[in-house]
Amino acid sequence: MEQTIPFLDFGAMHAEVRADLDAACRRVIDSNWLILGQEVERFEAEFATYCDARYCVGVGNGLDALYLVLRALGVGPGDEVIVPANTYIATWLAVSYAGALPRPVEPDPRTYNLDPAAVERAITPRTRAIMPVHLYGQPADMDPINDIARRHGLRVIEDAAQAHGARYKGRRTGGLGDAAGFSFYPGKNLGALGDGGAVVTNDPDLADRVRVLRNYGSRTKYHNDVKGVNSRLDELQAAFLRVKLALLDDWNARRRAVAGRYLDVLSGLGLALPFVPDWAQPVWHLFVVRWPGRDALQRALAGAGIGTMIHYPIPPHLQPAYHELGLGPGSFPLTEAIHREVLSLPMWPQMSADQVGRVCDALVHATRAAT
Repeated sequence: MEQTIPFLDFGAMHAEVRADLDAACRRVIDSNWLILGQEVERFEAEFATYCDARYCVGVGNGLDALYLVLRALGVGPGDEVIVPANTYIATWLAVSYAGALPRPVEPDPRTYNLDPAAVERAITPRTRAIMPVHLYGQPADMDPINDIARRHGLRVIEDAAQAHGARYKGRRTGGLGDAAGFSFYPGKNLGALGDGGAVVTNDPDLADRVRVLRNYGSRTKYHNDVKGVNSRLDELQAAFLRVKLALLDDWNARRRAVAGRYLDVLSGLGLALPFVPDWAQPVWHLFVVRWPGRDALQRALAGAGIGTMIHYPIPPHLQPAYHELGLGPGSFPLTEAIHREVLSLPMWPQMSADQVGRVCDALVHATRAAT
């Protein structure tokens, strides 16, 4: 009997670097320094360089990264931040935690990323910032978004949680706005063995404010300048991330090879496949297709031993957490259609050609049986 193909195989990823991860763990234990030490400092320097940016500040997770940028920029009660309607709820939650109001807009129907034309229409006198998401590992169209921001005096914060190493017109995500928030959740392209996140920016004052806010509002132990939080990337996760960062470009290249095979074999089946603009070099955090009978397709693939996931089944505006906004069904029809139909296929750097072929064969069989 053939083995099930999981949606994501952590075992295969970590087996490739197990010796280096073990050495990193021993290094931290032997150092006797577990919070905000040399591992975090070195990772921050290395990841800033990787992103072609000047500063990186390690924090507890990706949501905190976005929230702390907003706090550092002075965004708060009475303000609005333009966000995609089509995103994971963390993008919205960061705005809410800052005390501001998320103002959602529909995506570009081809890329599912923030639509610059919709952004311009959504600006009000209360708008302070725009938060594009590089969804599924593909960069948003940043030049027109930045142009809009400049004309209206707004800040641009990249939600780069899924886009480690992606390029927009040759430039890496992380340096395409005023600041970027990254997540190092284990399943990300650059994932820790637990939670973690980072703020990346070219603004020294912004980096300094985030650095203070993440550590109880303190520059000097027991002296608190502002009301901060406890959100620090710990030494052990930083050490693990340094191991994986050295392999990130290679692992992203392998993801591109898997995506290329999917795009080649799955064309002509009636699936809506990812669209990649000429100016984008995605890193394929997720490979997402659309199919009107998504739930039935997922069940058919599960029956064939193929693991899949849905990113995401319910858009933020229809979640009970945001019922107070009064945005019921039909408020964002394109976003709602996307969430009804999307299905994420197996994707990780170590996928074998046989595994990719089995996924494709199962999709060919399932889609033909459905028509």
